[in-house]
Amino acid sequence: MPAASLSPPSRWPPPPLGLLSLLHLGCLAASVPLRAAEAAGVLRQVVDGAGDGDGGTFFEPFNVTYDHRAVILGGKRRMLVSAGLHYPRATPEMWPSLIAKCKEGGADVIETYIFWNGHEPAKGQYYFEGRFDIVKFAKLVAAEGLFLFLRIGPYACAEWNFGGFPVWLRDIPGIEFRTDNEPYKAEMQTFVTKIVNIMKEEKLYSWQGGPIILQQIENEYGNIQDHYGQAGKRYMLWAAQMALALDTGVPWLDTCNAFYCDGFKPNSYNKPTIWTEDWDGWYADWGEPLPHRPAQDSAFAIARFYQRGGSLQNYYMYFGGTNFERTAGGPRQITSYDYDAPIDEYGILRQPKWGHLKDLHAAIKLCEPALIAVDGSPQYVKLGPMQEAHVYSSGKVHTNGSISENAQICSAFLANIDEHKYVSVWIFGKSYSLPPWSVSILPDCENVAFNTARVGTQTSVFTVESGSPSYSSRHKPRTLGGPYLSSTWWTSKEPIGKWGEDSFAAQGILEHLNVTKDISDYLSYTTSVNISDEDVAYWNSKGVLPSLTIDQIRDVARVFVNGKLAGSKVGHWVSLNQPVQLVQGPNELTLLSEIVGLQNYGAFLEKDGAGFRGQVKLTGLSNGDIDLTNSLWTYQIGLKGEFSRIYSPENQEYAKWSSMQNDDTQTPFTWFKTMFDAPEGNDPVAIGLGSMGKGQAWVNGHLIGRYWSIVAPESGCPSSCNYAGTYGDSKCRSNCGMATQSWYHIPREWLQESGNLLVLFEETGGDPSQISLQVHYTKTICSKISETYYPPLSSWSRAVNGRATRNTVAPELHLQCDEGHVILKITFASYGTPSGDCQNFSVGNCHASTTLDLVTEACVGNNKCSISVTNDVFGDPCRKVVKDLAVEAECSPPSATKEPRDDM
Repeated sequence: MPAASLSPPSRWPPPPLGLLSLLHLGCLAASVPLRAAEAAGVLRQVVDGAGDGDGGTFFEPFNVTYDHRAVILGGKRRMLVSAGLHYPRATPEMWPSLIAKCKEGGADVIETYIFWNGHEPAKGQYYFEGRFDIVKFAKLVAAEGLFLFLRIGPYACAEWNFGGFPVWLRDIPGIEFRTDNEPYKAEMQTFVTKIVNIMKEEKLYSWQGGPIILQQIENEYGNIQDHYGQAGKRYMLWAAQMALALDTGVPWLDTCNAFYCDGFKPNSYNKPTIWTEDWDGWYADWGEPLPHRPAQDSAFAIARFYQRGGSLQNYYMYFGGTNFERTAGGPRQITSYDYDAPIDEYGILRQPKWGHLKDLHAAIKLCEPALIAVDGSPQYVKLGPMQEAHVYSSGKVHTNGSISENAQICSAFLANIDEHKYVSVWIFGKSYSLPPWSVSILPDCENVAFNTARVGTQTSVFTVESGSPSYSSRHKPRTLGGPYLSSTWWTSKEPIGKWGEDSFAAQGILEHLNVTKDISDYLSYTTSVNISDEDVAYWNSKGVLPSLTIDQIRDVARVFVNGKLAGSKVGHWVSLNQPVQLVQGPNELTLLSEIVGLQNYGAFLEKDGAGFRGQVKLTGLSNGDIDLTNSLWTYQIGLKGEFSRIYSPENQEYAKWSSMQNDDTQTPFTWFKTMFDAPEGNDPVAIGLGSMGKGQAWVNGHLIGRYWSIVAPESGCPSSCNYAGTYGDSKCRSNCGMATQSWYHIPREWLQESGNLLVLFEETGGDPSQISLQVHYTKTICSKISETYYPPLSSWSRAVNGRATRNTVAPELHLQCDEGHVILKITFASYGTPSGDCQNFSVGNCHASTTLDLVTEACVGNNKCSISVTNDVFGDPCRKVVKDLAVEAECSPPSATKEPRDDM
């Protein structure tokens, strides 16, 4: 059976083969002899300038090339692990810790998009400060000794508003995006050149001693190229030539974006196999469950990629972060971009995913000398109907016997593609047991260092879990330590329809984005409708109401009659049919169009638009329908409070605030504010807004994002998730029957010790008294390790010739709390035959009575601890029985809870 036949069948569309332009950096500089360092990703760092992220040269200058096997850094082939981390989805204060956690997890490279609309919000006006300080970010990456993969695009997709395009771009006469269109190409070239020149000026390219080893032009174009025909092909050729002209050199490489890429091969033998987007999770939409991808399946996909010839794999995402402000893409993507990534939205390690993948990276690095030694294909061994081995070695290996006495470099990957059965296979003169849907990695072609299905790292339980309810009709508020918010709230009413001197009247329905230029989510259309007494009598006699109909709306439309909300509709270009209560005489009809993220994916984005399409009618009148489409409409962009910036501490006098009354909670279009003190300590902060409806939230003038307590369907979430079998984003979902997002990230650096201003704009009505504030940290940690588990990866080393060797030591159980926390107490410990899983352990028939005391002594009071899983530590409570060590512990909480404030 050929190796390719064991690639997992895909339930997903064919992998997007993004025709990437990876700017080959360094071909203009002289080659510099370098020696490899043991630290992941480091060639040879220059000490000067590599400390605070603000210095100059970070590496001795080196060239970047490639061959059919790998990317070549400084003349040496490398197997590279890359971590996706988008700089604007975190604050600059978070960047150093996030980058360090990527490195600790085994990454060599940090990957990020460049976000055009963040850097050029208005044509010719550039912004490179705050969360968009890409130069500072790049230097922090270099200071950690990591490389940088810069995806300039400038189309990003990335579930980012408008795919990263600035909205002003669509207003350029005659423009068509991403095709052979002169206005578009001119703007694209200007921006790309701007970014490249900044990188050169800051000496950030590899040949200048900087971290940038790869750049990308365009993104996922193969998915849409057919829509543009020959013009699309000409555009891609132009993009390549434009990139070449930037004096960095451009090899064209086709790469893979998908859940699995082990079956992908580039379109030329002379190119390495690169996985640009390894989807280790998925994004979430408002009103939908939350996707999760098991750590075992992620590890399986990655191991298979390197097993079958892969050379560079990039996690999309390793840290997802937050769509602050109005940066979330569309249609209707949530504020959190957690992505079920190894580092969660708040910057905390998600275990076991982070630790399991860290062990995988360590095992792959042990195999690197063997992986890069093979010029052609590795030795392929068929081990069974759905089992196979790939052997990488510096010489021919006889796989039917032991190679322990052979001094050559040799590493092997043993795969079991069967998603149901454990299988024993015979190779190298030994039997190896392979769990379903797993890969075992043998760095020395003898001993298993890692198996993708056997998790040996801890499980962590956060105080605030993604999707956990803060409030709903079925769940009590989950404060987990008490709210820090004030008990006093103030309100201010937002006017409906026209409120400012900049409103204007026009005949007909204008397209939303053409009017707002995306400076606000909101656009109101107001007209007057005169109703006769005959119409009122007709409706009363029939017992019916007239209806307002719109052919198509996106994303949210609200209908107000005489200042009162009549109803709403949510959807992507769906019809609206809203019964309305009209009175005799003139009636003011206001239609509110709301955007919840501009479309970020697909062809012809410039034509997508927003607002209303087709006819707007009033139906059910005594003499037939009234077509309002071409009526005179008054247009008002945005909200009065929004443009008066009443969310800012210095602008509070621009609103008429009054003490909140009971009926204010159910009044739509209301501003709420309160003051609160920050929780003590340094842990990330989450605010629970599940008691509110839909709107936006600001803290001390910073827009933390949109909030929306729309509930996911009751069905579609399995009670358990089996890691085995091909993954799709609907396979392992949670949060059914609950709000898609209830908790929202408030960065610590946006808070002061006391007197913080929280301002909410609420569209539909909500109860702010139920809002809670919580620190986000790992509260519970637990692990279960067998005495038959593999020795720790730290027991492995590489000889001078690159061959991997292992010391014989016992397996270890590791526990660790977040930085700044210690293990407070051990809530369960048993060495013997404990059963159950994390938070559900129980003692079995075999149990070492000294376990709790020994574990307590080793762990309590420490940030982390490790315990050897062996009879030498605990004694043997039951001979001839395979024993496990199971431990559950609590991490110390932050400082004591404060009492709610009663004053403003």
